Amino acid sequence: MNPLKQAKGLYLGWRANRSKIALAGRAPDLALDPENLRLSLEDPSAYYVRAFQEFHHCLPAELKAHRAFFTQDSRGFGEDAFHVMWWRLVRKFEPNTFLEIGVYRGQVLSLISLIAKLEGIECHVTGISPFSPAGDSVSIYRSNLDYLEDTLANFRKFELSQPELIKAYSTDASALDVIASRKWDMIYIDGNHDYDIVLKDWHACSKAVESGGIIVLDDSGLSTNYRPPCFSTAGHPGPSQLASEIDRSEFEEIFQVGHNRVFRKR
Repeated sequence: MNPLKQAKGLYLGWRANRSKIALAGRAPDLALDPENLRLSLEDPSAYYVRAFQEFHHCLPAELKAHRAFFTQDSRGFGEDAFHVMWWRLVRKFEPNTFLEIGVYRGQVLSLISLIAKLEGIECHVTGISPFSPAGDSVSIYRSNLDYLEDTLANFRKFELSQPELIKAYSTDASALDVIASRKWDMIYIDGNHDYDIVLKDWHACSKAVESGGIIVLDDSGLSTNYRPPCFSTAGHPGPSQLASEIDRSEFEEIFQVGHNRVFRKR
């Protein structure tokens, strides 16, 4: 690696870690009501900071331990504040069915199961993923791993019921059949981030989500006024473009935490 690039990477990592430690040490702003989801749309930057601090000061210990496990050995991506987002969404909407497009190693899928278990909610979770190193224009993954077995092992780690896992690309006929097989209460689109694939995922999922159900779109914050701290990101072009094109007469945007945006079917 180029020495200058390596030095820059080390500096940016140090700067991000220092910023996280400083922000985590401050108590959440009590003037901002985290249950008022509209505030996240009015000032997504302030709400993100509130969610990040809430993770470190308010989140149940079981969920913090879950996040800690997935930050080790590159088991998962995402950000601390997203655990707070899912905690809030599952408790508020109490989904009985949850679908994830793009599972990787099962961080979000197992998190939904864990929150549902803690809250006494019966929730059937399904994940569609190639369970391989297949990436996209913005992602590269390790090749020496059995992603399917690893995901199942991570569920066992937290003593969760085994999920329904579909080994396929989201655009495969077998995956589309699963998506269309029922009306889903909650869907998370976090697969291939290239625009043409995200668009296909949205078309399939938007038809399959229950009226009043929600779709969470990952990495879609570039077209909002969210300004991330140095340890966060605003997303990628593909999902962000798609989010700007969603028909607001069919879907209402109700919530945003960082680059994750939440749409509810009318």
